[in-house]
Amino acid sequence: MICLSGSFVAMPTPFTADNAIDYDGFSTLIDRQIKYGTSQLFVLGSAGEVTLLSLEEKKKIVHEVIQMTQGRIPVFFSAASFTTEQSIEFAQYCEKEGADGVVFTVPPYVLIPQTAVFAHFDACMGSIGIPCGIYNNPSRLGVLVTPETIKKLSDRHPHFVVDKEAMPSVEQLVQVQRLCAGKIKIMCCDYPKYSIVLPTLAVGGTGTANIGGNIIPEEVAFYSRPWTDMEIIESSRKEYFKWFPLLQQLYTFSNPIVIKSALEILGLPGGHLRKPYQEYSGHHRDELEQMLGEMGVIDKYGVKRY
Repeated sequence: MICLSGSFVAMPTPFTADNAIDYDGFSTLIDRQIKYGTSQLFVLGSAGEVTLLSLEEKKKIVHEVIQMTQGRIPVFFSAASFTTEQSIEFAQYCEKEGADGVVFTVPPYVLIPQTAVFAHFDACMGSIGIPCGIYNNPSRLGVLVTPETIKKLSDRHPHFVVDKEAMPSVEQLVQVQRLCAGKIKIMCCDYPKYSIVLPTLAVGGTGTANIGGNIIPEEVAFYSRPWTDMEIIESSRKEYFKWFPLLQQLYTFSNPIVIKSALEILGLPGGHLRKPYQEYSGHHRDELEQMLGEMGVIDKYGVKRY
């Protein structure tokens, strides 16, 4: 089984000017992540505008991204859907195509109890043999996956390897780590209002499942390392504090609005946003560009445009 650690970057889906998927752009962004030390990639998450993609587009992205990445960097795909059956079908497609792993969520809107949460994940995980994980995001999905449910799933499925946590509860992190004894790797989102990056690493989490790495990949990879000695702890804290204001800026609006604007400022492929998202403009964009300049991001990562 793959051991996820370090920086697990949730990638946006780049689009061309005519709203098609930009596969050349995907390749450029993937090469950049590999160059700067990202450990794993996550594709078709909320940062990838997944709800605005057709099933055919999602399948084509899986196929093309696997061809771009095989043997170079592990890639997990979101297999989240509105029903258990649809989640299983897409996960099995990813497995057949050669994906390194998939991530499941509780289906949105249905607000199911923990017994149904367990049954859903149990069926999904039991349908495949590749590494898999869950994305625990009650603010978006309406349902918390409890540590006890995560423990039961861990006991039944040896290929359940990662829990991506997105909630403002250190108790959740402690309980998952305590009950699962490190078998499930905890990787947290980098949403600044939750600010659970350092607590995650402190309790034994192995890294971050982040969007910041789309803009400052080397820096995020540096502060996302597991805490194995005091030098890493001190340098991780210092680096995270330095870049915290940029994370706050990147989360000003829902993903991937600001990420794509920052990529455009850097001259990287990102493309416009699909509706109903609106482009990041006006003084918000000016403030973002100023921050990227003042923090040295443009000098380091900017691409010349001719």
